[in-house]
Amino acid sequence: MFREMRRKKQELPEEACLEVLSKGTHGVLAVSGDGGYPYAVPLNYAYDGGKLYFHSALEGHKIDAVRRGDKASFCVVERDDVVAEEYTTYFRSVIAFGRVSELTGEEEKIAAMKLLADKYAPDNTAERFRQSIDRSLPRTAVLVLTIEHMTGKEAVELVKRRQNG
Repeated sequence: MFREMRRKKQELPEEACLEVLSKGTHGVLAVSGDGGYPYAVPLNYAYDGGKLYFHSALEGHKIDAVRRGDKASFCVVERDDVVAEEYTTYFRSVIAFGRVSELTGEEEKIAAMKLLADKYAPDNTAERFRQSIDRSLPRTAVLVLTIEHMTGKEAVELVKRRQNG
């Protein structure tokens, strides 16, 4: 069902893909939007155990698209160094494909929000997290993308550097 990468020499191994997903700070979620147009939206996220977690408003284009259809992809660019003299960029990126759904149980929503809080506010206290959850959870949707397939790719120049030590 999923295509193989055309440039196999530039393909990242699974461990490197997982590292990109773990370290990345944001990515772009792509879903089927209104009128069949693709809708791609930049988001913060947390990765844990083959799943990507996002928070959302209860209403809007993104949540409507997810409720209408569950297939999605999420792209994270870890590196994008512009090398003007070579007319290129030295990049490393991952695209995860899967099914996205809305979490409905309060405890699972809180657990996902804790993953996000730990990633983006690691010095936050438990009390402050609880206050934030008490205030925002009733008006927050939490989405999970279960990864079915993923590909990673890096610039050929980075591949050569890695191979040459």
